Formats: sequence, C-alpha cells, structure tokens
Amino acid sequence: MACVLLLSRLLPFSHRLTRTSICLLSLFLSFLCYCALFPADTVMRKSGDLAPGCRRAPADGAKRRVQKPASCAPPPEAEAPRLQSDQRAPSALHIARNDTPSPPMGNLKFGNKKLPNAIIVGVKKGGTRAVLEFIRIHPDVRAAGTETHFFDRNYDRGLEWYRGLMPRTLESQITMEKTPSYFVTKETPHRISAMSRDTKLIVVVRDPVTRAISDYTQTLSKAPDLPSFQELAFRNQSLGIVDTSWNAIRIGLYVLHLENWLRYFPLAQIHFVSGERLITDPAGELARVQDFLGLKRIVTDKHFYFNRTKGFPCLKKPESSGSPRCLGKSKGRTHVQIDRDAIEQLRDFYRPYNVKFYEMVGHDFKWE
Repeated sequence: MACVLLLSRLLPFSHRLTRTSICLLSLFLSFLCYCALFPADTVMRKSGDLAPGCRRAPADGAKRRVQKPASCAPPPEAEAPRLQSDQRAPSALHIARNDTPSPPMGNLKFGNKKLPNAIIVGVKKGGTRAVLEFIRIHPDVRAAGTETHFFDRNYDRGLEWYRGLMPRTLESQITMEKTPSYFVTKETPHRISAMSRDTKLIVVVRDPVTRAISDYTQTLSKAPDLPSFQELAFRNQSLGIVDTSWNAIRIGLYVLHLENWLRYFPLAQIHFVSGERLITDPAGELARVQDFLGLKRIVTDKHFYFNRTKGFPCLKKPESSGSPRCLGKSKGRTHVQIDRDAIEQLRDFYRPYNVKFYEMVGHDFKWE
C-alpha cells in the first residue's frame, strides 16, 4: 500500500523525468516494496539454521564440532527428515562421519582366542608331546605351542590371561593345550571344572615302571650328580619298601589320581591313550583320539613312518616341507640301565594299583 501511494504522488511529475531516471526510480521502488514484504531475518535465516545467538567454534581440521547450546537445536520437525535420510543411506554415513567406531580387532584377523575345548592333562613321560604334535596336524585342531601350567602354577593370573595364551580359532575348530603335571595336581580337576564342565580330557598313560625310568633318565641328563635310581625309588630295597614320596614313583599311581578327577568329571569325558600303542600303532591311537574329540578321521597311517634310529614314529614330510617332522632330541633317548631285581620289585609294587586302574577305566593295558 505504501508503494502505491508513493507512486501516485510521483506520477504527475513523470513528464519531467528522463527515461533513465524512470528506470532507476522503478528499481528503487521495487526494492523498497520487497523489503517491506520480506523482512531481512526471514530471508537470511532458514528453519534448520543456527539462531542469531549461536556461534561456531574455530575450525581445527575436521575434528572440531559446532557448539550447540540447548536453544540452538533445530525443531523436531526439521530433524525428522534428516534422520530418515540417515536410515536410507547408511553407507554414506560411514564414509562421511569421523566418529564411526572401528570394527573389533577380532574381525580383522581369522578367528578368536577361546578357552580350550580339550586338554591333555597327563602324564609326564607318557607321550603327551607326541599326541599333541600328531593331533594338531588335523585342520580342525589348534593348540597352544607350550605348556601353560595355568591350573597348577598360574591360576591366580585369571582366565583372561589363560585365554590370551591360546591360538586364534574359527568356530568349527577345537582349541587344545597340554600340561602333563595337571593329572597329579590335586586342585586341577576342580579348577578345570569351574572353567567348563564340558572340557574333554586326554590322559596318555604308560607302564609306570618304564615311565619312572624315563623320568629319571631325563632328570639325570640335567643333573648328573643325581643319586642312583635305586636310592631314590626305595626307602629300603632289601625289604622292598618303595618311596612313594619321590615324584617319579608317585606319578605312576594312576588309579589314585584318577579317583580325584572322577569327583568332577564323568569317566566318559576322559580318554586314555596307550603310550605303548602310540609307538607301535600311532594311526590307531590317533583314530580313537579323533573319535573322542568328535573329529573326522583325517590323521591316518599315511601321515606316519617309523624312525628306526629314534625308535619312535615320525610324521611324514608335508609337500611344502623338505624334511620329515620328528620330535625333539630328548624323545626316544636311551634309558639308564637299572638293576633287574629293582625293576621286578617295582612291578610287584605297582601291580595292585594297575589292576584297579584297569577295572576303573575298563581296559587292560597289559603292563606286565
């Protein structure tokens, strides 16, 4: 209305104005009318922009964000379309946003570290290293490379420390470890049961007399000044009194140790490997181990050959390797010669324990 009144006042004088003046005057009047109809704050500010009181923080690369007080937030109706847009194009959001979290480290590598499904718990000098080396060539088995001694020496470190020692495995694979001293450690069955009552246990047993001599031979190689075998094995050899406090003798009392394990695990959850048959028929023993673990029989007789020098089976060389794979130099070493009478005395001592062990596990190992 103001523009119309102003124009009506100027029309009587229009005959005095030049054409250029008329054009400039028209533009000026149009500008005045536009300003009157559309205030400046409406033109300059949209519904989703910052209010006049809001300020942006100084730019620092792409890491600094707009500081928005509560009064600066856009109205809900303005936010809704943006949320819908976010949901429609998630791929664009992951590219544009600097605060998108990185994927977990476990997803960047193959598999995850898991607590073991199966443990070789014993016995020392029974053939535990051979069983582990033979079974780990199975593609569905991954095993810790060294003895962890978690349940007998490092239990106070916690299960997460123990898990950290395990290899990465896929969901379809079994995680294993072996520590032979577990079988004779009183607290171990309860501790493993507390971790998981479903843990499968493997015990490699051997003639306790032969095992004791092998144990002594290994210790003697590290301590040449060790007393004789007979001095350690007997309290009084003439009377046939055996010293069961000596660890090499105590380990061979398998039935006593097994009674402790059966307080926490059913017998069906414990598999016994014959240390003698492991030498004469490694494929047969590994077949039974694979059955016990629920694995397909992939490790067979084609994987083994008998090393006559060591008197022990070795793994045939894989196609990618230039040599066969045998156990270390300490495996298959010649035993110390022990007096025949001492051996017979020890056999008499172990006989009742062996018979009870055969009855308990339902298998005669024929250690005579």
